[in-house]
Amino acid sequence: MEAIRPVPRTLLRDRAYAAIRDAIVAGEIEPGAVVRDAELAERLGLSRAPVREAFSRLVDEGLLESKPQSYTRVTPLVTADVRDAAAVVGALHELVTRVAVPLLGAADITAMRAANERFAAAVRDGDVDAALRADDELHDVLVRVSGNRAAAATVARYTPLIRRLERRRFGEGGSCRSAGLHERLIEACAAGDVDEAVLVTAEIWRGLEELAD
Repeated sequence: MEAIRPVPRTLLRDRAYAAIRDAIVAGEIEPGAVVRDAELAERLGLSRAPVREAFSRLVDEGLLESKPQSYTRVTPLVTADVRDAAAVVGALHELVTRVAVPLLGAADITAMRAANERFAAAVRDGDVDAALRADDELHDVLVRVSGNRAAAATVARYTPLIRRLERRRFGEGGSCRSAGLHERLIEACAAGDVDEAVLVTAEIWRGLEELAD
């Protein structure tokens, strides 16, 4: 499991959470798999306490489910849950796009273009992890520039549910048409065209809802 590895002893709770979340999203810990705090603590080089705290957070976010005194396991992929998460995350991306576009600077546009170039290259190479990482980096520019902390927190909470399904679909040979949509989004942002940027953002996230279907 490449995502399960020792972590520096700083922010242990957050780092344990990120490592376990990434392993679940990547499918290294499969849906339905039982997870044990002692085993993962050993793999991560941590005590059990931060791993237990990470478990609690992952249960709240829908990636784990727990029955007290019985088990903690990875939740199954439920398309209805993914569709709901995509609808919420998409609406928030539309919100932050509307706020962010008038505030974007040249460096922000450059960062978005670079992220889309990495995204397109990763899709061509079949590198799902790199594609999803670049996709996040592109959209995170708008989230950051908007300055909306509530939107940022909610997007961070529900995006992993969506990424689980995206990764599986791409791994099964699914296609991705988002590089072209990203380019349209970037051009709208560069032109300061708020309405067009929001329209393209809605189209991108509508596609993810359809992926769940």
